[in-house]
Amino acid sequence: MVFKNLKDIEQRELIPGYKVRFIHSKNMTFAYWDIEEGAPLPEHSHPHEQVATMIEGEFELTVESETKRVQKGDVAVIPPNAKHSGKAITDCKILDVFYPIREDYLNK
Repeated sequence: MVFKNLKDIEQRELIPGYKVRFIHSKNMTFAYWDIEEGAPLPEHSHPHEQVATMIEGEFELTVESETKRVQKGDVAVIPPNAKHSGKAITDCKILDVFYPIREDYLNK
C-alpha cells in the first residue's frame, strides 16, 4: 500500500497555464491539474480512456466536435482516441484519471 500527499509532489507546468501533480498506480495515472483562467487546451487524442472530474471552476470542453461547459461536480468520460480540446473559463482544478497508465507522463 502506498500513501502520498499532493503537497509533497512537485507541481509541473506541462503546457502554458496547466500545472499538474501526478500519481501513478500499477494500471492508472491520476493527474491533479491547476489551470489558469483563459488557458487553452490544444486539440489532441491518446489511446487512453480518460475520466475528467471538475473539482473547482468552469471549463469549456470539446470532445469529438461536441462542446459543453463543465463545472464543479461534472464528470466527463472521454473514450480512447477521441479528439478533445478546451479552454478554462475560470481558474480550475480538475482531476483526470487515465487507463491504462500514461507512460508518457511517468517521468514528468
